[in-house]
Amino acid sequence: MSDYPDLNGKTRDDAWVLLAEWVQTDSLRKHCLSVETAMRAYAERLGEDVEAWGMLGLLHDFDYERYPNLDDHTKIGSAYLRDNGWPDWLADALLAHGYDDAYPRTTLYDRALFSVDELTGFVAAVALVRPSKAVADVKVSSVTKKLKDKAFAAAIHRDELRPGAEEFDVDFNEHIAVIIEAMSANAEVLGLAGISSGQETDA
Repeated sequence: MSDYPDLNGKTRDDAWVLLAEWVQTDSLRKHCLSVETAMRAYAERLGEDVEAWGMLGLLHDFDYERYPNLDDHTKIGSAYLRDNGWPDWLADALLAHGYDDAYPRTTLYDRALFSVDELTGFVAAVALVRPSKAVADVKVSSVTKKLKDKAFAAAIHRDELRPGAEEFDVDFNEHIAVIIEAMSANAEVLGLAGISSGQETDA
């Protein structure tokens, strides 16, 4: 297992309060919840600290709504965490998930975060164009097919997806399957449980 400093007394509830204070957009909150979900799933699979990995996933973009500029995003959030009693490893990990080569991904949780960040967003996008709008109905093949459609979910950085899995040392298709399974298990919270048969239409 990774050698974590402790959480400095911080809890998941503390992380949610911080996220809710800084992020007002429902879509960004759900993205952070999706990344938390994936990080917790991988921590459990790998015998790592589920609470620590989950907290990192939940807070990884907490400063993005206020500071979307890539020169500020992660740096301001990281400094805020350090100044407000959050663990240093968490502040460091925020920096490592950005695009600055000065902050390399040196830990397993750094690489895990990078590998799931954009992919959770892509899986959610695939789910929302299905008739059921349910992530549980998403197939790995549907995700890989949509990846070839450059116009679909164009804002997502496709160039990170396969390299992220390779850096995390997981097979890409298996990686997608883990993400789908994790998000399906938490679909109600993520807004991806879909519509009931009584609500489904042909529209």
